Amino acid sequence: MRAVLYESFGGEPRVVDVARPQAGDGDVVVQVLATGLCRSDLHAWAGHDPGIRLPHVPGHELVGRIAERGAGVTELRVGQRVTVPFVCACGSCPECESGNGQVCRNQTQPGFTHWGSFAEYVLIRNAELNVIPVPDALDPGAAAILGCRFATSFRGLVGQAHVQADEWVVVVGCGGVGLSAVMIAAALGARVIGVDVSGEALALATASGAEHVIDSGGLTDAEVVAAVRDLTGGGAGVSVEALGRENTTAVAIRSLARRGRHVQIGLFSSDPRMPMAEIIAGELTVLGSHGMAARHYPGMLDIIASGRLRPEELITRRIGLEEAPEAMIDLANARNTAGVTLIVPG
Repeated sequence: MRAVLYESFGGEPRVVDVARPQAGDGDVVVQVLATGLCRSDLHAWAGHDPGIRLPHVPGHELVGRIAERGAGVTELRVGQRVTVPFVCACGSCPECESGNGQVCRNQTQPGFTHWGSFAEYVLIRNAELNVIPVPDALDPGAAAILGCRFATSFRGLVGQAHVQADEWVVVVGCGGVGLSAVMIAAALGARVIGVDVSGEALALATASGAEHVIDSGGLTDAEVVAAVRDLTGGGAGVSVEALGRENTTAVAIRSLARRGRHVQIGLFSSDPRMPMAEIIAGELTVLGSHGMAARHYPGMLDIIASGRLRPEELITRRIGLEEAPEAMIDLANARNTAGVTLIVPG
């Protein structure tokens, strides 16, 4: 099969011929119809994830059709159109038994623990626990980006922060995951503020439901916080940081009203300092979101089916597999970063 492969961290990714994966007990092999290019793929490529073994094929957001079933897989059928969370649960550890497979201690992740979806085929382990059937009517781009950024934002806002209608939500960083958060918060009836340095990203935030946007390019961090507080009349109820930078995390936290909730989605290359004095004085809550277990997907799919959420509108570019290496390099160098890039291997 054809796949994007890199042989060293930060080394040039190339499209090459590699062996197609084989389904073991409990596994399925999925023929990839579409896969999203995510910043998490760049963290892996940069060597920030100690679990990756080289050479490596990235990619963890996908939709496809089951091409092969391993022994013991009886509830899924060949040809079925499916997606999968980027965290695949084991089903037997204490976290899984409590219903929190998204933090499974024995988790597998395509594109991290084993080769991923920037390929014609990808292996999914513990398939009957993790694979999620998706209707053929759902746009393949929408289905592909559910597995990471959209599900992570959905769980962060719904399952963690419990966002309420008419509550102010500020989203700092309006890339793919930030735009997902904007769209979800708006669909929940929240009043949303998007913050970014890119005019194109802010235009997408407005189109996704943001009531206000703040161009932070010419502002100090203190001025951004002051602008949010002015718009909200004293601070947001919920903040989301979707970049993974120390200063923007502090901006998001300092933009909260007292007893507000901060959701951290952006990944860091090293541990950041936090504005702990404000967290303590304001009795703020800091929450993480690490994807969403497969069992929670039906609720999200129901909202998408209703038309209130339209993930496909976040896709700004669709490319072939041969173009994926250049797209990875562009994203790493902050080029062509607005919206979501979708890779279509076929």
